[in-house]
Amino acid sequence: MKISKVCVLVSSLITAGFLSAPAFAADKNPLTGYTIHVTAPHVMDGEVIGPFHHYCKPINDDVIQCILFESTDPNARLTEIEYMVSKKLAGSAIPKWSHTQNWHDHKQEIETGRVAIVNPTDPKEQKGLADYVSGTDGIIFHLWPKDAPIPDGSVGIAQSVGHWEELHGKIAKDPGAPKK
Repeated sequence: MKISKVCVLVSSLITAGFLSAPAFAADKNPLTGYTIHVTAPHVMDGEVIGPFHHYCKPINDDVIQCILFESTDPNARLTEIEYMVSKKLAGSAIPKWSHTQNWHDHKQEIETGRVAIVNPTDPKEQKGLADYVSGTDGIIFHLWPKDAPIPDGSVGIAQSVGHWEELHGKIAKDPGAPKK
């Protein structure tokens, strides 16, 4: 499934009333269209944190951008930003050292069982979305330090649990691991 098909699918679902957009979405502003909702934990400083609620939208054929919150509460803190980029573009535009250190493979992340697709809710659409996102790599910018009352200006690179474990070994305490 190409990203342009995902855009058409998401637009069709909104039009048909299956996906809800914020009330201000009719205003056509940059927040319009963040209707894909997934959850996944991340790793910061060797510790599993989250899961984070990713609200995402495709902005072109190669990039999906996501705003990440610590919960679904209306006043939840926006703690991270993630970019999901086609493997072709990421592989050609990102230096190998940065790709290895800062980016993660969404196919690997999805296969760990730690990612939950909340919206869309239709199983066929979820599979189509998972298949598409499996062809992307991601980078997560962590903006709000754990337990800090406000962002302090520091920006960290959070990592998927699977990628972190591939580079550093199994995390002893992983609350986001699938139940057996």
